[in-house]
Amino acid sequence: MNYVTVDGKQVPVIPAKSKEEVSNKRTGQKYESKQEFDNDVANPETDTVAEDLRVDHTITVASLVVAGDTQ
Repeated sequence: MNYVTVDGKQVPVIPAKSKEEVSNKRTGQKYESKQEFDNDVANPETDTVAEDLRVDHTITVASLVVAGDTQ
């Protein structure tokens, strides 16, 4: 496991995975990327506007046993 120093203390770096989901909050349409959403906004044949953007982030962290001292 890797460690970094934070406020003078060694803290473990915990591996994590992230997933970003881009969608239209008004219609529920899902997009592969922010660029695809932007293309939909720029398309004059759709009524999608920039305010329709919804981005959800899911962070998955590996299991970790935590132990510490109390004062």
